Parts: sequence; structure tokens; C-alpha cells
Amino acid sequence: MTATTIVGAPRAASPSRQLITVLGLVSVFAPFGTDMYLPGLASIGRDLRTGAIGVQITLSAFLLGMSVGHLTLGRLSDRYGRRGPLLACLAICAIAGAVCALAPTAGALAGARFVQGLTGSAGLVIGRAVVSDLARGRRAVHAFAAQMWVLAAVPVVAPPIGGVLVAAAGWRAVFGALALLSLLMFLAALIALPETLPLHARTVSPLLPRGDLALLRDRGHLGPAAAFVLAFGALAAYLAAAPFFLPHLLGPHIAAVAATLGLNALALVLVAALGARLAHRFRPLWPARAGLAVLLLCAVAIGVLAVTGRLTADTCLPPLLLAVASLGLVLGDTSAVALSRAPRAAGTAAALMATAQFAFGAVMAPLAGAGGARDAVPMSLIMGACAVLALLALAASRAGRSASTLSDRPAGHPRVR
Repeated sequence: MTATTIVGAPRAASPSRQLITVLGLVSVFAPFGTDMYLPGLASIGRDLRTGAIGVQITLSAFLLGMSVGHLTLGRLSDRYGRRGPLLACLAICAIAGAVCALAPTAGALAGARFVQGLTGSAGLVIGRAVVSDLARGRRAVHAFAAQMWVLAAVPVVAPPIGGVLVAAAGWRAVFGALALLSLLMFLAALIALPETLPLHARTVSPLLPRGDLALLRDRGHLGPAAAFVLAFGALAAYLAAAPFFLPHLLGPHIAAVAATLGLNALALVLVAALGARLAHRFRPLWPARAGLAVLLLCAVAIGVLAVTGRLTADTCLPPLLLAVASLGLVLGDTSAVALSRAPRAAGTAAALMATAQFAFGAVMAPLAGAGGARDAVPMSLIMGACAVLALLALAASRAGRSASTLSDRPAGHPRVR
């Protein structure tokens, strides 16, 4: 995501509906690429003769690619324009999807997944830059909101779609579908996406502009940002582990696992939407603290049930649903507060948070399978540890906030008396 505002760049009155639709389409690859193949993780392990950790590394590779993409592609588009880099990335992403579908080993699949994540992130990263080129104020908010609603819907529908594909044609069909999705995104961008950054407005941005180093010294920003990253780590552990232990609780039916993953994603989205509507009624970060407390309690409950051998579908699914749903309060609240602390460098702050988010998730995913495919204990330990560390980060943020010179009151969070 671009970190600098280009002075003098021409702006249209607002992005057209057609362009917003195209930007929404090209931004959906990341959640589809993450969630659609989850129901097939166990099948991948059997077919490629690798264990749970070997399969979970393919998820880590994708998240790591996303991390690198968020760090680099925005600045690449600042230098070379929006259209060319986006089309190149989408074309490579389609090829990587085909390689994934034909991968003979887990190592080959992981390598192709890294390329998929790196190039697939271009739609979201460069798409946001296109909006910033064309609009400001309410028009930009409207365009971004349309993208966010699309992104929120995908995790709900992706697991069931993946489950249908895996049940009908095997896990390789999922990657064939992702390759076709990338090709469709490429064609849509080729036909309908103009170049929005003219030659005279292009810049060469440093990886971390000197002025933005203030972000790294502001505990009021770092605390919520760290809590956001830690919460995503908990989510990554769940995504990596649940497709392996859920079949042992729900039976071998892929549809049941896919439906459970989709239901949990829906709960997260609904809680996040409710939290956004109620944010003005609470002090900043109170919803996040409440969500982290619920996450910690649920993680402890799942861990105790797993250790004592009492983990069944009836005992596991309710706390697992609550744990995932609670992240809706944490991710939205912490990201809003963290970005509000950097009003002059929101683009850079968002890019750095996304980079850390996906990099940390890439580390957590294989750790969730450390105990084997059927063991939910590592997942519960990771989720609980992330909740505790996030609460500590928010406590440190509160202690250091008064010393910061940046804005202390995020938009949409008026003080509650």
C-alpha cells in the first residue's frame, strides 16, 4: 500500500461503479487463497505423504508471500505505476495456481504457494492505491467500504466452496479454481482498469521513510498494533490446526468440516460488524480487551478438554466458535486505534501492520501442528499465549500513551464520561 500522497496527481471525481467492482474482484484472492483450501488440508497430507506440519507449511508459505507483498508491492507501484505491476502479478498468480494444482511434493506446493501469496496480494495492495489515486474523503471511504464488505464475505463462503470442490474432484481442483480466479481477475483488470498514476507523479519511496520511524517510538501505536498482530497469529493457528482435528470430532465428511469453518468465519464477521457499530459507546480498546479475555478463557477450556481426553464435537465446537468470534472485536478495534495514532502515515502504518500480521501468522501456522494432526493442545496454547501477550501489549500502550506526541483519540471513539 502506498505510503505517500502524490501532490499534483490528477484525480477523477470518484471511482466508477465498474471500477469499484473490478477493484473488489481483484482484492478477493487473499481470503480465497487462504480459506478455500482448508477443507482439503488433510487430503493434501495423505496424497503428498507428509505430516500435519508439512501441510501447514504450505499455509505459512502463502502467508509469508502475503507479508512480502504488502511490504513491497505498494512502493513498486509508486515507482512503475498501478496497471503494469498489477497485471504482471495477476498473470504470475494464475501460473502459480496451476503449479499448485500439479505439485508432486509438499515442497513444490509450498514454493508455489509463496509465489501465489506474493503476487495474489497485489490486488488488495495496489487496489487500495488506485482508490487513493482517484478519490478522497467520503468517496474514498465508500470505495474502501465496498472492498471491505467483499473481503468480509469471502471467508464465510470460501470453506464451503472448497469443501464441495474437494469432495467432488479432490484438493487439486481447489488450486485449479484459484488459477481460474486469478485469470478472471487478470482479464477484468486488463479490460477495465486504467493507469491511475501518471509518469510525472511517480516516486521512489524508501522501504521505511525516515519520518515514519516515529511510529516505532510511539507506544500508543505499537501496543494496539502488536495486539492486532498477535490476534492474527491466534487466528492463523486456528486455521492451520482446525482442518486436521475437526474431522476426528465430526467424522470424515468434508462438508461438515467446511460448514464449521464457514460458520466460525461468519461469527467473526458478525461480531466485528457489531463491534464497529458499538465502538462509540466504549472507551478505545475496551472491546479488544473483552475479546482477548474471551479468547483466553476459550483457549484454556479447549486445552483442558484436549489434555483430559474430553474433547468431543459437543464440548469443542462452542468454545471454538466463541474463540474465533472474539477475534472480531480484537482485530477491528486494535487496527482502528493503531492507525488513528498515525494520521500522517496511515498508509505506511497499515502496510507495516499487514507485513507483521502475515509474517507472524506464517510462524504460528506450523507450530499449531506440533502435537500431530489430532492434537488441539498446541493450537490452544498458541491462542492463549497470544491473548495474554496482546493484553500485556495493550497495558503497555496505555501506560505509555500520555508520553506520545501523536493523536490520542481515534476517529469514531469519543471519550466516554
